[in-house]
Amino acid sequence: MLAAFQAYPVSGVTVSGSRCLGQCGNGPMVLVMPEEIWYSRVHPDEVRAVVERHLRGDIPVAAMLYAKFHRPK
Repeated sequence: MLAAFQAYPVSGVTVSGSRCLGQCGNGPMVLVMPEEIWYSRVHPDEVRAVVERHLRGDIPVAAMLYAKFHRPK
């Protein structure tokens, strides 16, 4: 997963790997800080959407948000 994010670098954004974030049963997880936006069950082919829409466009990908922390509106 880390390599997929590294393939789409974003100026001003640091991508780093981590150990378990306490939600491993719903992984792979992606946590965007400092906003604390969680994405669950992220597949490498979905990384580009997170990068383009969220990291570059500042609009979280609603369909991919982790429902435990982000309830649908």
